[in-house]
Amino acid sequence: MNTHPLVKKASGEKEPFEPEKLKHSLRRAGTSVSVADDILDEILPSLEEGMTTQAIYKKAFSMLRRRKGPDAARYSLKKAIMELGPTGYPFEHFVGQVLASQGFDVKVGVMLEGKCVSHEIDVVATHNHTQYLAECKFYNSQGKYASVQVPLYVRSRVDDIIAFREKLPEYKQTRFFGWVVTNTRFTEDALRYGRCAGLHMLSWDLPAGKGLKDMIEKTGVFPITVLTGLNSKQKQYILNKDIVLCRQLKDSPELLDEAGISGKRKNAVLQEIRELVD
Repeated sequence: MNTHPLVKKASGEKEPFEPEKLKHSLRRAGTSVSVADDILDEILPSLEEGMTTQAIYKKAFSMLRRRKGPDAARYSLKKAIMELGPTGYPFEHFVGQVLASQGFDVKVGVMLEGKCVSHEIDVVATHNHTQYLAECKFYNSQGKYASVQVPLYVRSRVDDIIAFREKLPEYKQTRFFGWVVTNTRFTEDALRYGRCAGLHMLSWDLPAGKGLKDMIEKTGVFPITVLTGLNSKQKQYILNKDIVLCRQLKDSPELLDEAGISGKRKNAVLQEIRELVD
C-alpha cells in the first residue's frame, strides 16, 4: 500500500508519490544506484501533501547537480526541451537534427507545393526513398497537450502535398509519411485519430521505448539548454545564433565568449559538453 502523500502532476491531476518513478528518472540520467538512493532518501522526508512533481524534480535536480554536472544535464532534459522556446523554431531545428543524426537528409521550414495550395512544412526528412513530412508542436508548459485539431490539420496538408508529389518523376518510388511531433503529449482523441489516419505520432514518451526522449538519448543529440553552466539569458543568446545542439556549440566555442562566459567557467562548460557528446 502506498502511504506517501498525494502530489500534483503538471496536468493538475493528483496521485500518490511513487519513489520508483523518481529513482528511475535518476537512473536514466546515468546516476549510480547508490546516488539515486541517496537522493531519494533525502527527498522523502521533505514531501508534503499537494506538492507538485515540478517542485520535487527541482529538489532532485539541485541535489544531483551538486554531485555531477553531466548527470544533472541528462536529468534536466525534459525541462531543457521546454527552454527551446519561446518560438517553435528552435524545437523544429532540434527535431531535424535528431533525424539527421539517424542518417536522414533534413530540411527545416520549407515551402512545398500541394495539389491545391502551397504549405510550409516544419521538417522534411528523406532517406532511401522514404520521406517524412513533419509538423512540430512546441509548448512551454508540460500541462499543455496537442489536441485532435493538430493531426486533423496535418493529415489534410500532408495529403495535399502527396497528391502533388506522387505524380512527379523524381518521387516515383518514394513513400510518404506524415508525422506529428510534440515536446509534451497528445490528448487521447489526438492519438486515436492520428493513429487511425496513418500518422506517426511522436511525443515525449510515445511510442513506448521510441519516444522523443529515447531518440535523444540514443543519438546523443542534446540541446544546449541542458547545460547547467549556462543561465537563461546566455542560453537564449546562443539559440538566437541558430545554435541548438551541444555538439554545435563544441564546434563554435567563441560563442561562449560572446555570451559573457570565459576563463574557468568557459572551460567548465566545454568539459560538460565533452562529457555529454563524446
